Amino acid sequence: MRRREFTILIGGAALCPLMARAQDSGTTPIVGFLWAGMTPPQPPRMASFSEGLKESGYVVGKNVLVEVRYGAKDGQEFSGLIAELVRLKVALILTVGDYGPKTVQDISNTVPIVAISDDLLGSGLITSLSRPGGNTTGLTIQSPELSAKRLELLTHILPGISRVAAIWDPTTGASQVSMTEQAARALKIKIQLLEVRRGEDVAGACRAAKAEKAQALNVVASPFLSSISQEIIDGAAENRLPAIYQWREHAEGGGLLSYGPSLASLYRQAASIAAKILRGAKPSDLPVEQPTKFELVVNAKTAASLGIEVPPDVLLRADLVID
Repeated sequence: MRRREFTILIGGAALCPLMARAQDSGTTPIVGFLWAGMTPPQPPRMASFSEGLKESGYVVGKNVLVEVRYGAKDGQEFSGLIAELVRLKVALILTVGDYGPKTVQDISNTVPIVAISDDLLGSGLITSLSRPGGNTTGLTIQSPELSAKRLELLTHILPGISRVAAIWDPTTGASQVSMTEQAARALKIKIQLLEVRRGEDVAGACRAAKAEKAQALNVVASPFLSSISQEIIDGAAENRLPAIYQWREHAEGGGLLSYGPSLASLYRQAASIAAKILRGAKPSDLPVEQPTKFELVVNAKTAASLGIEVPPDVLLRADLVID
């Protein structure tokens, strides 16, 4: 069984019969998983979330069900997916980024939301990290700070770099762009902002970066950009642009570098928060958590293909070097 098929089965198709029985009995809680991408959540998200639930005493298909919604082409369709989950009377909705939680909040102020957010406080989704209030809690990834850190890492692997293009998603990346620009000024780097709203925009963005003589790409974190990561990796390779990403899976897929939280750890952590809500806790009373594990991954094979010699100190700091 290929991993993508396994993801779809866990997230939806395989649970359909269980879903029908749960509706008959009315006893099995349902967790809604709202994903802002055209394709299902890529590994290891679903598997790690299921593992985390199991560690907290909830086995998917036995005493909890997971309904995944994805594939919205625009805001109206995205709102429609949320409405579907609300009609299912889900116990909570797990969603990612800043746009997903905000849209759920706009539709319902009662359905508990567990967000894996790029900037939960800065985006105005909560009023306090210790007592978030309202119906939202979860994890804040600190993506603005991490985007600035990734820019700094590019200067270590590419000494003397002066021009970097940042690929960003306007639905979730504004605060990341602001902090990246601030870091660029301190590092004396010129930033070229490239907005990507659709998968079709990637090729043009990479060509624009090349035309403006960008020496590297900094890919801003967003669920949508993660869902089209292979297009970005391929576009960067075609234009011979070294690129840094947030998730290790993107470096494993051919990107030059990645630095950010462990996706597997994040989703297990989110599952632990979800389990507390399933047991009756209120989101307003659950402090927002932060990642506990960060990873630096270097793809030495990609570096060699670009003619880049990775400095020894970067290799020593790396959690994983892909040869």
